[in-house]
Amino acid sequence: MTEKNATPVTVIGLGSMGRALAEAFIKAGHPTTVWNRTAAKAAPLVAMGAEHAEAIEDAVAASPLIITCLTSFDDTRSALLPATTSLRGRALVTLNSGSPAGARETAAWAICHGARSLAGAVKNVPSAVGLPDTLLYYSGDKTVFDEFETALKVLGGDTVHLGDESDLAALYEMAVGAMLLPALVGFFQGAAAVQARGLEAASMVRFAGKWLDMITSLLPTYAEEIDSGDYTDAASSVNLFLAGEAHDADLARETGVDTAWLAPLYELVRRAAEAGHGDHSISALTEVLRKPARQS
Repeated sequence: MTEKNATPVTVIGLGSMGRALAEAFIKAGHPTTVWNRTAAKAAPLVAMGAEHAEAIEDAVAASPLIITCLTSFDDTRSALLPATTSLRGRALVTLNSGSPAGARETAAWAICHGARSLAGAVKNVPSAVGLPDTLLYYSGDKTVFDEFETALKVLGGDTVHLGDESDLAALYEMAVGAMLLPALVGFFQGAAAVQARGLEAASMVRFAGKWLDMITSLLPTYAEEIDSGDYTDAASSVNLFLAGEAHDADLARETGVDTAWLAPLYELVRRAAEAGHGDHSISALTEVLRKPARQS
């Protein structure tokens, strides 16, 4: 049932995340128009009450709030190109991956075509869209965020505006997202090692979760060390991590698991030790990361 005065919204891009966004708006009572290059993806949403626009020009014209969820900023601009006339006076919220430079380019493009622009990121999986603790952050035109905050909070209760710079959401998206692949590959390596002993990967999930909780608890301390530039109070030193290289090599020999992905990480740790940070906190790796290897 449509709620009285609920903001009409258009969702462009109906992959797994885009579909979740559209479903959240529909369930919250927002008149929702959807568009996708493959029109068949709209059918389940139409069954829930959405309107399907065959032409993207009609999709954009249908609502004052346009949410795009495509793969990249280039894809977003390409998809919207036929609808630039319809963009004038509307709020464009881009929820796609991409670099800060891409966010700046897309915001400038949108403004050039008369739209107000807000870039954002969903920091969770599609199934978490709409939950009270799901984080989304945005940057860009604050008037867009203020005007449509109630509608945007339908997508997640932890909704934040980072600032007026159009690229801040993309910057934080990449800065925070950098942790994902190393963490997952570490888990996959551990799973392979456990299975090499005939055990199930599921047996380590509880312990891996506790380990991630411990890492989370350390982040404020590491952030303070990095911001202050003082790495001398080392609970876990660079040299301690460097000593772990031999242990990983032993594990690889015993289990047959490929640990080659760790080599560039240990090279970074080695560079930090050679730069005089051996007895400093492991967070001193930040100082090495500021300089490409050829400049060290």
